[in-house]
Amino acid sequence: MSGSDRTWVQARAQAGAAVQPVDPVLLPLAAAGGAVLAENACARSDLPACDVSAMDGWAVAGAPPWRVVGAILAGERWPPDRGLGAGEAIGIATGAALPAGADAVLRRERGVLESGEWLRPEGSTPPAGLDVRAAGQECRRGDVVLPAGSPLGAVSIGLLAAAGLDQVPVRRVQADVLVLGDEFLVSGPAREGRVRDAIGPLLAGWLPARGVELATPRYVPDTAEALRTALAGCVADVVVTTGSTARGPVDHLHAVLVEHRARLVVDGVAVRPGHPQLLAVLPGGRPVVGLPGNPLAAVSGLLTLFDPLARTLRGLPSLAPVLGRLAVDVPAGPEATRLVPVSDGRPVMFAGPAMLRGLASADAIAVVPPGGVLAGEQVQLLLLP
Repeated sequence: MSGSDRTWVQARAQAGAAVQPVDPVLLPLAAAGGAVLAENACARSDLPACDVSAMDGWAVAGAPPWRVVGAILAGERWPPDRGLGAGEAIGIATGAALPAGADAVLRRERGVLESGEWLRPEGSTPPAGLDVRAAGQECRRGDVVLPAGSPLGAVSIGLLAAAGLDQVPVRRVQADVLVLGDEFLVSGPAREGRVRDAIGPLLAGWLPARGVELATPRYVPDTAEALRTALAGCVADVVVTTGSTARGPVDHLHAVLVEHRARLVVDGVAVRPGHPQLLAVLPGGRPVVGLPGNPLAAVSGLLTLFDPLARTLRGLPSLAPVLGRLAVDVPAGPEATRLVPVSDGRPVMFAGPAMLRGLASADAIAVVPPGGVLAGEQVQLLLLP
């Protein structure tokens, strides 16, 4: 590490401030999952649009006994000119629209039919409005049902559909992933001096969990020309590279970024593991997040640079810190923050920079400031996807 390295806190703040939110696009609901709503979403009708039954049973009017004059299912409408008169009832399914004149719904298990035509309650007469979902109970037409800045998960998509929307303006972030190196295999065990790529598959899970879409990772040989061509072909909102962030004999990333006239925002972070990580911005505004080549060090780069940058691109504010206490003393050097995988407040085993075994058993990453912390002290916890 050098004196010019950013502190971990500085690097995260600079990553979040290095970009602007992506422009909104209009997407059908079926394609909007994982994106962030760019404008307030307003209901196109009352919800429900009319009074509906909340139960299977009978819609009743007046006092019992009631004469059953028909039946109605969800999706059907009782003739508008034929409301229920006092002393009448119709069989009704959950979700079916109540006819005019209906006072309440008598649940099926609480009704007794006599001679197949006359209905009486088993017990007291249901009070007015019982088991009726009143029109506009959930929202009125024009109400904001979901504010701008809401991430669109499965439930949110369902709500927007119920509110009558077919398409919504969203911020959707896409990433190109470049795995740099000649040593990687994409199937089977390590062999003949080559190793199985772990970071590409890790990114295929991490990025979508952070709301970022990605194409299949592209594997780029260890030559400047190959990297130059691959970077020039990137069209997504953000580029994530793995490896080549140090200054070894085949680490060409810095030189290629200079050729592309990129502005280096972060070049090295005072953090262990993952010191040689970087963030650059290309002339058109496209950011490049350079992750170290060791798997756990790459996760450090994701947590330090990619996660805050992705939130800004998606139009989301930075997350409030999650705090917890460690059960044991955890040391750290005097100059660098340590990112320590922990489970139940204790560091896990197998947590070297090239290892993922320990991280797979962790429930969080503890941010241990320079100098370390003592058992019982409070630290920031970074939650894993």
